[in-house]
Amino acid sequence: MIETSDKPLTLTDYQAGALRTDQGTDDKSQTFLLLGLFGEVGSLLSEVKKKQRDKIAYLGYAEAVEEELGDVLWYFTVFAARAGTSLAEIAAETIVPAEDKSLLDFTMTQPDLPAANDEPTPSFETTLLHLAGAVGALITGFQSGKFATDRPALKAVLTEIFQTLVKAADEASVSLNGAARHNLDKTANRWPKEKIYPRPFDEAIDPSEQIPRVLTVDIFEREVGGKTYVYQRCNEINIGDRLTDNAVEADDYRFHDVFHYAYASILTWSPVTRALFRLKRKSVPALDDGEDGARAILTEEGVSAWIFEFARKLDWFAGMEAGGLSLEMLTSIRQFVGPYEVSDAPLWLWEEAILSGYGAFRFLQEHRRARLHLNMNQRKMTWELLPQ
Repeated sequence: MIETSDKPLTLTDYQAGALRTDQGTDDKSQTFLLLGLFGEVGSLLSEVKKKQRDKIAYLGYAEAVEEELGDVLWYFTVFAARAGTSLAEIAAETIVPAEDKSLLDFTMTQPDLPAANDEPTPSFETTLLHLAGAVGALITGFQSGKFATDRPALKAVLTEIFQTLVKAADEASVSLNGAARHNLDKTANRWPKEKIYPRPFDEAIDPSEQIPRVLTVDIFEREVGGKTYVYQRCNEINIGDRLTDNAVEADDYRFHDVFHYAYASILTWSPVTRALFRLKRKSVPALDDGEDGARAILTEEGVSAWIFEFARKLDWFAGMEAGGLSLEMLTSIRQFVGPYEVSDAPLWLWEEAILSGYGAFRFLQEHRRARLHLNMNQRKMTWELLPQ
């Protein structure tokens, strides 16, 4: 992770960080990089269009442009490295000549960055269209095989793209240094080199108000009055309300508390689980009200219901492996929980919690009963068939 946001980042260090999150190794993945590069330029144009259309009603324009410029930079940098050149080499020969390319940093590419501007200018839009055209020329040359033998032509196109990217950043008043750092932070948060589990959110709280580090919960169906309900028991005591799907068409949402248990054991966060077990952090009024109260509970329920609709279309994430959930979905979840402590949880940890919860959910769909074992110490939740 990047330590500070203002320290100049060298182009060499940025490229090394970008390559650590590059998952591809073959020509097919190079095509993916080009498609990603073109797509991100298109996203930049889309941000301009939305701001022009919605004006003051569109919030977050400046932040979105910075993020999209960072994504363009990532695809461009990784493709250039795959093509046998480097970001520093391109910059040194075009914008900031230097004998020691390793010392070039992003601030050198923007020595006179304009003051912040939250409105797209006509020149910015024109520059983005130029950028899209240059990327299109790169794709055309790559597909035709021209660049395999004509290296100067490849270098010329890459140079034009980088020059135009810097020009676009200047016109948008976006620091490429900041955009690059933000991009590395985001990619490391999703695809870290090493997964280091953060401390439990309630670690400093009285143990009597902590989510239990080890917990066993039984979930099963029972018919009452001709209607089937889901019950939950812990230590032979019923917990929570009996549940149905609360839907016109049955979809087994009655088992959805497994998602909350996965959040509790893996994210170490779940206002719903705290409510079920009466574990609100009352010794700290700010946490009791702000983190464990009704709004936090509704937020968690909303996140679970929103993910459920994605999962329904993807066979409940069956066969999904780590790294398979979309970055867009995970970042949207982080925005959803923005006011709460769990917004600090890394995206890869959210993925672990979601996939674990849906593993238990699919098991319950098949067997209609299960015994869940929550282990916050090991950051996992396992399940087995509950005896009749």
